[in-house]
Amino acid sequence: MIANLSPLQTAAALAGGYLLGSIPFGVIVMRAAGAGDPRAIGSGNIGATNVLRSGKKGLALFTLIGDGGKGAVAVLIAWLATRSASLEAQGVLTCLAGGAAFLGHLFPVWLGFKGGKGVATFFGTLLAAAWPVGLIAGATWLLMAAVFRLSSLAALTAAVVAPVAALLLHRPAVAVLAAVMAVLIYVRHLPNIRRLLAGEEPRIGGSKTAKDA
Repeated sequence: MIANLSPLQTAAALAGGYLLGSIPFGVIVMRAAGAGDPRAIGSGNIGATNVLRSGKKGLALFTLIGDGGKGAVAVLIAWLATRSASLEAQGVLTCLAGGAAFLGHLFPVWLGFKGGKGVATFFGTLLAAAWPVGLIAGATWLLMAAVFRLSSLAALTAAVVAPVAALLLHRPAVAVLAAVMAVLIYVRHLPNIRRLLAGEEPRIGGSKTAKDA
C-alpha cells in the first residue's frame, strides 16, 4: 500500500483524474462555436496552440484554461479528499490524480486515445500540486518564449526545469510527477525537436505549413 493509501483511494484518484484529463476542451469549444474541429487544421492537435491557428483567440484561451484547469481540478479534488490523511499520503494521492489527468489529456478515451501534447495540463497540474514549482516552470516558459519565440522550445525547457525545481524545494513526490510528465512531453514533441534541430520550427505567431504539420 502506497503511503498508507487504500486501494479504493488510489483507484478513485487514478480513474477520476484520467476521466477529467480526457475532456477534450479544444474539440468541445471549437465545435460549440461552430468553428470546426482542431484535428482538421494545422498540426491536428487538440491543444490551445493549434486551436489558435483557427484564428479564434478566444477559443484558444478557453482551451488553454480548460486543459490547464482539468489537471488542477484533479489535484484539488484529491487534496480535499485527503485533508485528514498524512502529508505524505496527501502528496502522493494528489500527484497520482494529477498524473492521471495528464495521461488522460495525452490519451483521451473519448478520442480513441489520440490527444494533445500535454503542456497546458502539465502547468495546471504543477500549479495545483506545488504552486512554487508551477510558477518556476511557467516563468521559464515565458522567458524562453519571449527570447526565442518558439513555443515548443519553451515547453521543453520548462519540462526539464520543473523536476529540478521540485527537488530543490524538497517536494519528492512532485519531482517524480514532473519528471514523468517531462519524459512524456519530450516523446510527444519528437517532431518539434527534429524541426528545432533543422531550424524549421515555426515561431510563435507564425503560420504552420503542411510540411510542419
